[in-house]
Amino acid sequence: MKPEGKFMAERMVAQHSPELLRAPPGPDELVPLLDRAAERLARALAPALAPLAGGKGLTIKARPARRTDLDELTMFSPDLAAHLLLGVGAESLPLLAMLDAAAVLRMIDRTFGGRGEAPSPLPAEFPASAGLFIRRLETMLVDQLGAALFAGEAGMVTAVGRSGSLAALDPFARGAPVAGIELEVCEPAGETWLLTLAVPLTTLAAMFSSAPRGAQAMRRGADPLAEPFAGLPLELSAVLVDMKMSMSALAALEPGTVLPVAVARHVPLRLGGLTIATGTVGAADDRVALQITSAF
Repeated sequence: MKPEGKFMAERMVAQHSPELLRAPPGPDELVPLLDRAAERLARALAPALAPLAGGKGLTIKARPARRTDLDELTMFSPDLAAHLLLGVGAESLPLLAMLDAAAVLRMIDRTFGGRGEAPSPLPAEFPASAGLFIRRLETMLVDQLGAALFAGEAGMVTAVGRSGSLAALDPFARGAPVAGIELEVCEPAGETWLLTLAVPLTTLAAMFSSAPRGAQAMRRGADPLAEPFAGLPLELSAVLVDMKMSMSALAALEPGTVLPVAVARHVPLRLGGLTIATGTVGAADDRVALQITSAF
């Protein structure tokens, strides 16, 4: 039987956005996002940690993230460490932070007026006096992680538990796949230690997959302090003297001429035609140096 006419759709067929149909990002896409978050965390954590870990001059460098598991990540770690179990997001998914025990004990020693020394060999467990101090470190880390991962949104990173023993804390399966990040902390006195983060891949996916990747990229934007921007060389100029001279004096210049000049109290530091800071002239390591007094 041949129909008299053509069938027509009652309304336009739905067409779904490719962003909504795209598969969620996998670990290979998520781990680089953790790298950038770790760089932000390192920059924010350094000034917060400096008063406890030797003062001005402390630096923190984030090593590249890698896919691993908890057994491999802690293979060469001492039995004693400050293990902090944190909850991430609305579901409080696990994230483990581990701080070197010797570094924690040095910070505690400084807090009580010591020179920042740790016992050798390390004790089997932290002394009772360490509890409040480790909780202070935990609060600092929760705040800085929240800022690095969720732009400071309140309550997105919380403290769940802490222990000097990883086995006692039992944060998640030892063989479960995780993304591992090591923050290398270098104290002004030269001591170097690691703050290690173990992020299960399920937590990692929840951290960075709550919005379509296009929306994430627009919200996140480019970080000017991350590569490739961070390594770009910029030419700065410090204007020590800005003086006026008559045409006749300028024409009379010759080798041996002495020009009396007065260096400004606030020397401008310029990038192109823009003044980005001012400072005072001094010396450091037998070289002329500029100590920054204000930055814009």
